[in-house]
Amino acid sequence: MANSWIRSTVGDVSERVTKGTTPTTVGGHFAEGGINFIKVESIRDDGRFDKSKLAFIDDETNRLLARSVLREHDVLFTIAGTIGRVARVTNDMLPANTNQAVAIVRPSLDLVDPRFLYYTLRDEERVRQAHTRVVQSVQANFSLTELSAIEVLLPRMDEQRAVAAVLGDLDDKIEHNRRTAQALERLARAIFRAWFVDFEPVKAKAGGATSFPSMPQAVFEALPTRFVDSEIGPVPEGWVAKPLAGIATFLNGLALQKYPPRGDDNDLPVIKIAELRKGSTAGADWANGDVTEQYVIQDRDLLFSWSGTLEAEFWFGGKGALNQHLFKVTSSHFPSWFCLLWIRQHLPTFRQIASSKATTMGHIKREHLHEAKVVVPPAAVLQEAEAIIGPLFDLHAALQIESRKLSGMRDYLLPKLLSGEVRVTVQQEG
Repeated sequence: MANSWIRSTVGDVSERVTKGTTPTTVGGHFAEGGINFIKVESIRDDGRFDKSKLAFIDDETNRLLARSVLREHDVLFTIAGTIGRVARVTNDMLPANTNQAVAIVRPSLDLVDPRFLYYTLRDEERVRQAHTRVVQSVQANFSLTELSAIEVLLPRMDEQRAVAAVLGDLDDKIEHNRRTAQALERLARAIFRAWFVDFEPVKAKAGGATSFPSMPQAVFEALPTRFVDSEIGPVPEGWVAKPLAGIATFLNGLALQKYPPRGDDNDLPVIKIAELRKGSTAGADWANGDVTEQYVIQDRDLLFSWSGTLEAEFWFGGKGALNQHLFKVTSSHFPSWFCLLWIRQHLPTFRQIASSKATTMGHIKREHLHEAKVVVPPAAVLQEAEAIIGPLFDLHAALQIESRKLSGMRDYLLPKLLSGEVRVTVQQEG
C-alpha cells in the first residue's frame, strides 16, 4: 500500500449501509410500471443494470419503503442468492428502490469518490472473501455487518477519481463494444429473417417490385416469382426444406468429471450451460488436457445448450472443454451464422418442448432436430447472403474478443490500482 493512503472500511466511508425490503411485507405491491424496483437479477455481472429485468412499484409503495429509496451515487451490492454483484446508481435509474437481497451503500462524498468505492467492491479478492464468510443455508446470505467491514484503501480524492477514470474508461469501451455487437446481430437477424423466413424479396418480386433493400440487384433478378408446396408450406420455387439436423453436425459434450484436472498448463476450463450464458469461464471447473480435440472449444465456435436453459451462441470466452448438455455445432456446407440463426428460429418451440418434460431439467432430443425444418436457398443466394451477413458477424466477433481482452486488462489492473501497487499520475493544478 502507498504510504500516504489511509486504511478504512466500507462502513467508515459511508453515510449508511442498509438494504431494501420486499413490498408485500409493508403492505405494498408491485405495479405494471412506475418506479424502478431493482432486484438481484436486475444487476448484470459487469456492473450495469439490465432494465429488462426491473420490477416496478407505485408511489405509495415507494413511500412505505422510504428507508431504501435510492439516491444518485448509491452503490448497490447483492447480499443474497448471487452474492457480490455491484452497481452504481445514476440519475437515469431514478426514481428507484430495491429489495432485501440488495445492500445500499451510501458513500460519504467528502471521504470517498462513489466510482472508487464501486470499483473497490468489484475487486474479485474482496468478493471471494465475502463468499468465504457466507453461511450456507437455503439461500446464501452476506450480512450488512460483513459488508461494512470490507477494507477500503483511500488515496487523496483526486487520485481516487483518477483511478476510477482509468477503470471506467475500460468499462465504457467494453459496454460500447457490447452495444455495437448487439446492433450488428440485430441487423444480421433482420436480413436473415427477411430473406429466409418471411421470403420478403420473393414476395416483393412476385408483387411487381424491381428491387429489394439489402439484396444485390443481380440476386434479386435471379429470384423466382412463384412459390411451390413443401412439407412446411409454400417456399420459393427452387428452394428446399430440410431438417435442421441436415445442415449441421451436433456434437454433444463429455461428462468431464471423468477428466479431473492435473493442475498443469494443459488443463482446460469446463464450458457448461452457466459459462455459455455468461460468455466466460471465470470460476469454471477444470478438466485435464486429455480431452479429444473435437471437444476442445475455441473462440467463434457455435454452442447450443439442449437442456436446462436452451440457448444458442457463438463462444468468445477463450479455449475450453465442451461439457455434456451442450452441442458444438459445425457445418461443412453452410455458414455458421446460417446454422445459428436457424437454431434460434426454432428456440421458442424447443423451449416449449423442454418445459413440458416431467423432469427437473427439461431438454430436447435429437429427434427434435430432425423434426425442425429449415429452408435452404440456391447456392448463389446463400453466397450473396454470406457476403452481406458474414462480415457483420466477423465484426461482432472482433468486438467480443476485444472486450474479453479489455476485461482481462481491467481485472488485472483493478486490485493493483486499488492497493497503490500501480499509481495513476495526477496532474497538479497550477
